[in-house]
Amino acid sequence: MSLSTHILDTTAGRPAPDVPVRLEARTEGGWQALADGCTDADGRLGGWGVEAPGVYRLVFGTGDYHGPDAFYPEVVVAFRITDPGEHHHVPLLLSPFGYSTYRGS
Repeated sequence: MSLSTHILDTTAGRPAPDVPVRLEARTEGGWQALADGCTDADGRLGGWGVEAPGVYRLVFGTGDYHGPDAFYPEVVVAFRITDPGEHHHVPLLLSPFGYSTYRGS
C-alpha cells in the first residue's frame, strides 16, 4: 500500500511547504515511528509504504510552519488501514486556529 498526504493552508489559499510529517504505527507498547519527511513546494509528501493492516497516524509539525506562537504546535491524525493493497491519501486543511482532514483519493 502506498500512503500520501498534502497540506493546504486555507488562510493563504496555497500549499504548505516544508512542514515536517512523521508516520507512526500503533503497537502493543505505544507508537513506533516508521518514516518522516517534509512536504514539498506543492505541500505534498508521498511514497510511503505500509504493508500491514492496523492503526497508523501522521504527526504534522504545524508549529514549524506557523511559528513558535502557533496555537496548534502539532496536528495528529490517526486512521485505520484495513486493506494494505489500497492507496491511502490523508490531506490536511490548515489555518492558524483550525484544521480538518478527510480520506482523499
